[in-house]
Order: sequence, then C-alpha cells, then structure tokens
Amino acid sequence: MKAKLLVSTAFLAASVSLSAQKSATITVHADQGKEIIPKEIYGQFAEHLGSCIYGGLWVGENSDIPNIKGYRTDVFNALKDLSVPVLRWPGGCFADEYHWMDGIGPKENRPKMVNNNWGGTIEDNSFGTHEFLNLCEMLGCEPYVSGNVGSGTVEELAKWVEYMTSDGDSPMANLRRKNGRDKAWKLKYLGVGNESWGCGGSMRPEYYADLYRRYSTYCRNYDGNRLFKIASGASDYDYKWTDVLMNRVGHRMDGLSLHYYTVTGWSGSKGSATQFNKDDYYWTMGKCLEVEDVLKKHCTIMDKYDKDKKIALLLDEWGTWWDEEPGTIKGHLYQQNTLRDAFVASLSLDVFHKYTDRLKMANIAQMVNVLQSVILTDGERMIKTPTWFVFYLYQAHQDAELLDSTLETAMVGPEGHQAPNMTESVSMGKDGKMHITLTNESVSEDYPIDVILDSGKAAAVEGMILTGEMHEHNTFDNPDQVKCTSFDDVKLTDDGLKLTLPKCSVLHLTVTVE
Repeated sequence: MKAKLLVSTAFLAASVSLSAQKSATITVHADQGKEIIPKEIYGQFAEHLGSCIYGGLWVGENSDIPNIKGYRTDVFNALKDLSVPVLRWPGGCFADEYHWMDGIGPKENRPKMVNNNWGGTIEDNSFGTHEFLNLCEMLGCEPYVSGNVGSGTVEELAKWVEYMTSDGDSPMANLRRKNGRDKAWKLKYLGVGNESWGCGGSMRPEYYADLYRRYSTYCRNYDGNRLFKIASGASDYDYKWTDVLMNRVGHRMDGLSLHYYTVTGWSGSKGSATQFNKDDYYWTMGKCLEVEDVLKKHCTIMDKYDKDKKIALLLDEWGTWWDEEPGTIKGHLYQQNTLRDAFVASLSLDVFHKYTDRLKMANIAQMVNVLQSVILTDGERMIKTPTWFVFYLYQAHQDAELLDSTLETAMVGPEGHQAPNMTESVSMGKDGKMHITLTNESVSEDYPIDVILDSGKAAAVEGMILTGEMHEHNTFDNPDQVKCTSFDDVKLTDDGLKLTLPKCSVLHLTVTVE
C-alpha cells in the first residue's frame, strides 16, 4: 500500500511517547455532558449496486426465499436489531441516472433499465419509490432520498417530491393513490444530486451551486411535510467545493454532504479484503482516523459562513473500499468483511461522536453485499459481518449524551504505519445508564485499564465483546466465526472499574451509576 499515512494531530497529541503500553487509564467526567449524539450518525446507505437491492434487500413476494411483502425476512430482522435510524437511497452514482417514474405502478409494466455505473446490470425496477418508503416505515427509520440532478430535470424532481409528500388533490398525489398508496409518506431528507463533481455530472462547484438554487426552489413542502434539503458536497480533501457552496448557497440549504472512504487510491488494486499483513492493517487504522482532520477542515470552512452551526454536515458515504472478491461480477463491489473492517467502523464512530455539533448524520457504504456491508447474502443464506456487530454494540449511543472522557494511548504499528492503540466513546443513554465503548486495535497487546468516574459510583456493570484475530470473518459455511460474547471480567472499584481489554477487540460496557 503506497498511499501516505496521515494521522490526525488530535490523536497524535493525545498519545503518549511510548512504543508500547502495558496499562492505561480512562477518566470519565460524568457530570460534563457535551452534545447529544444524533441517532442518524448510525445511518445506512442502500444503492442500486450489485446485489444490494435485488437479492439483498428485495426478493419479491413470490420468491422461495422467506420474505415479508418481498423484503428478505432474515435481512429485515437483522436490520431491525440494529435500530437503523435513517436509510439513504437510490444512490450514489445511480441516483443521477434514476428516473423515478420507471419504478412506480404495476411491476409487470415497469420498464427495465441498464445500470451503467455498476457493471451494466439489467434491472427490472421492481424496487421503486413505494418499496423503499414502505420499507423505511416498517423499519421505523427516516428515508433519505437522493434526487436526480445529473441527468434529470427540475420538473422530474419537483413531481417526485409531490408524489411522495402531497396529501392534496394534486396530479401526483392522485397518481400515488392510483398506485395503491392513499396517504402521503413523511419525507425529511432530500439530497439534491449526488457527487455532482464526479459521476453526478462532472460539474464545477460554481455551476452546481446555481443548479442547487434552481432545483431546491421547486422542491416544495406539502401538507405539513418539511424537507431537509441537502446539497451535494465534497469528496474528502476538496475544501474549495465546501467553500464555494457555503458562500453561494449556504442560506438555502439545511445540510451539506461529504464523502470519505478508507481506500488506498482510485487507480489500480485497492488491496484484498481478507489477505493483508500487519503493515496493511495499521495503515488502514491510520487512514480511517484521518477522517478527523478532514472533518475539522470542512467544519472550519462552514464555521466561517455559519457561526451558529445551523447547517448540518452529513457524511453520507463512508467506509472501507477493497478489491472485489475473486470470481464475483466486476463493478458489483462485493467484498468480504473482516475484523479489520469492524475496527474501521468503531474508530470512525468514535471520531464522529466528537463532531456532532456540526456532523448530524453518517451513512456507511453500504448496507448489503456492497463495500463495507453489515450483511452479506448468497441465495437463501445470510451472514452478519463483523461490522454488523460493531453497530449492534454501539447502538446504545444513539441519541445519548456524549460525556467528556480522556484515554491514555500509545502508537502501535511499524514506522510509517502507526495508529493510536485504543479509542473510546462514553455516553449517558436514554436508559439512564452509562455506556462505554472501547476499541483495542493492537494485534499483539492486551491492556489493563482503570476506568475512573470522577462523579458517581459504579454499582453494576454488564459487558459484551467482539474479538478475534484481525483476519477473521464470517462465511456462509461458518457464519458464527465472529460474533459478540458476554464479557464478565470487570471488577467494580471505589473509583470506577478495572478490566483488561484484549487485543483486537471492541468492548461495550453498560454501567449503572449511583
């Protein structure tokens, strides 16, 4: 892996100058709450890409695979167990080639289309607006619809908003009723295009800013539904894009998107998802943590134009990107998911929590069978990936109060491929309990840890842990190789807790505080 490692200065500053560390202390300031962690930080992304939709989420009502109204039962239940707060659809690059009228009405009458962005797959449009919005209702999550700006028209997007959200006697509302849905859906999040600098139209920021003004004008609020309008934002280090949009249309948007992938580069091999050495592993940890520096810089630009932080930053695509698995279809981006990917998820979420004064949503890419998925399917079989288990362990942080905490860390990994050995998040949950998540990304060292509560006393504690060797992953023949288990090796002390955090592990502690 040749890409240069850059670890954020915040993590460097917090790290002790030791090449190894035998023990550590985490201090929790239980009376110093910060921001509420928006549940939308735990969002998911489902694009018409590979088998994410067809075969992943959707099999149709007549499938031999057990389903609920066409949605795979096993996948649906696995998503329910994560308390998915928001789901982004239909893309990604696909969004700016998607014409929504092709995905409504009787399924037998819907025209087929070629997915030009992702492998040239022929899709039958059996999964469209109704199928997506009904799924969100069933999951109890907010839908996030990305509109077509790249190849669509203002009229097309305006009519789609009307179709989804109008309850009046309007043409599009009546068309929706004809197609079987009487009451309008509630739609909060509307993306005005996607990656407009690239697959969404190869635009300059100045040009897109003018298009955003035009398109967003005609995306109206109907019958009490208020749209949260999201401008198509930058890719990782493109700070000019953010500056131009904040300057020209900041007062017209509710949110601005950002994309950041843990990837070695955009040409040539990106590396194997399962075959990697320790250098590759630690490079990946450093690369994912680099998102903090990226977030900081974009937030600073936004602060210049929006000191009151009224405009949200939304990291609506993030995660690892490796080479497709051997033997799979080129362009379908199907990759395995190891404990390495799980640690990318936990480290990234720990960073996101620190910026929720501005960062209000993050959507991992993608939900099923694509890139850093939480779920993989193969015919009638399904597995939960290590990343699924991280989201399961972390879900207690959703809408919880982030507490101030400090953790002693050291740098691990070979020279040029180093990363902090541990990260943490601490919150006071809606259940009235303290939730501590700790990640030890060292592949070789266990760490004794003292958890010090500077106010209150730990009266009881329960633990769940995800741990194993860095290459471990679940397969369809061995679906339970990686899973959460109970963690009981925690002692209550006068000051808090004492435990040993195993190497390559993510630990969640639920603490009852008196």
